[in-house]
Amino acid sequence: MIIYCAGPIKGNTTYHDNYLEIVRIVESLGHTALSEMNNKFSSSFPLTPKQIYTRDIKWIDGSKIMIAEISGPSLGVGFEISYALFVKQMPVLAVYHYQAPQISSMITGCNNTKLSINKYSNIDDLTTIIKSFINGNESN
Repeated sequence: MIIYCAGPIKGNTTYHDNYLEIVRIVESLGHTALSEMNNKFSSSFPLTPKQIYTRDIKWIDGSKIMIAEISGPSLGVGFEISYALFVKQMPVLAVYHYQAPQISSMITGCNNTKLSINKYSNIDDLTTIIKSFINGNESN
């Protein structure tokens, strides 16, 4: 399955290593993780903002589900989640670390049935949450 993985690049990157773990977990489960953080898809030259936008929208459009690390605020990740939920009507898993200081009310208050929000405390928790979400969406 092709899965779009989102996480802060220019926003709060405190939990950047956990975002990298999400990509690693998705790949280790035999799926394709579309992400700027996946070395398979990294560009050898800097992209313009327009190129980044176009690439990421194409990646979301070509994905079946999205997994987003939301522990650190990011306008880009919020935009991508909104696009996936309301334009593509795609299932989205938003995960955050239990020590994250504050999660966006626009995410936690969203009542879209395609949005799942889970808190994790370690990589084992994160792996279990991701496996469960993927398994629950494989037949869609």
